[in-house]
Amino acid sequence: MVIATTPDPISNTFAALADPTRRAILARLASGEASVTELAEPFKMTLPAVSKHLKVLERAGLIARGREAQWRPCRLQAGPLKDADEWIERYRRHWEESFDRLDSYLQELQQKEKKYSRKITKKEDKNGREN
Repeated sequence: MVIATTPDPISNTFAALADPTRRAILARLASGEASVTELAEPFKMTLPAVSKHLKVLERAGLIARGREAQWRPCRLQAGPLKDADEWIERYRRHWEESFDRLDSYLQELQQKEKKYSRKITKKEDKNGREN
């Protein structure tokens, strides 16, 4: 039996951000409110197609739509982006720590290699002079 579940908010955020058109819409809204027509201008798609993208963004809580007479402005709601950033930050720290450990290990190997190669290239007599 399959049980339908509602995705958690962060899953909705990442699903909405997965599409380049929606990311471009959010980038545009970062500079201020815009109507659906204004948001649709740079894209080669119909207004209903842009409206579908806006619905996905709205369901994810990334935008809010207002109503001022005939104009329905869209506004960026950055809260879910902050939540996604905080989630990603935990993993960024993990990878940075992993890379730092790898860097230390590589430096250790390089030092051993230099030390070993010096022993091979320098053959010294008992008085410390090279032969």
